[in-house]
Amino acid sequence: MKKTATLIVLAIACVLAGCNTVKGVGQDVQRAGGALERAANK
Repeated sequence: MKKTATLIVLAIACVLAGCNTVKGVGQDVQRAGGALERAANK
């Protein structure tokens, strides 16, 4: 039972870390797109 609980906690931690990473990448891509758009408008 203790091993199962540990594995579940580790799996949840990995999922949460992955979500933060994907969110961060999305924000970086959005900022880069905005910078390109501003440069194109000049």
